[in-house]
Amino acid sequence: MNSLIGWIGGKKLLRKEILARFPADYSRYIEVFGGAGWVLFGREPDGRMEVFNDRNGDLINLWRCVKYHPNAVRQELEGILQSREIFQAFFAGKAETDIQRAARYLYLIKESFGSDVRTFATSPRPLEHMLDRLPEVAKRLSRVVIENVDFEQLLSTYDRPNALFYLDPPYHGSEKVY
Repeated sequence: MNSLIGWIGGKKLLRKEILARFPADYSRYIEVFGGAGWVLFGREPDGRMEVFNDRNGDLINLWRCVKYHPNAVRQELEGILQSREIFQAFFAGKAETDIQRAARYLYLIKESFGSDVRTFATSPRPLEHMLDRLPEVAKRLSRVVIENVDFEQLLSTYDRPNALFYLDPPYHGSEKVY
């Protein structure tokens, strides 16, 4: 399954190779620096515990709202135009609810150049296909624990024998890009 979003440093092209290197005998999977979740979404759900984490509160709010309220997120974005004016208003504005915040962030990701959430992309990016996928993504996330904590806290909380941690940290010196 593909992720709903792109992300700077995302592992879309490498996920098959990454997954092929996973051992067979782990009981829980913990993705420490989640981002777009390309590796998580590339895994087939198999009943093992899965944890998805990121320090970006807007990103985690997006994943939680998609998990629990996909139809509400869809309603916030249905019929919205691809527009630099809307992009800039969303970039500058504050949302009132978590669902509005998630919808705005999803719009910024989808309508930005390279998913950087800052620069309006000038190529057409219709939202309809992505909105149609929200229920599928919500179903995939239904058994995933979604966290928004520092990596050290996550490691100490979930570390057990047979735990598999996937760590793809932000690139050192490029943190301003995220």
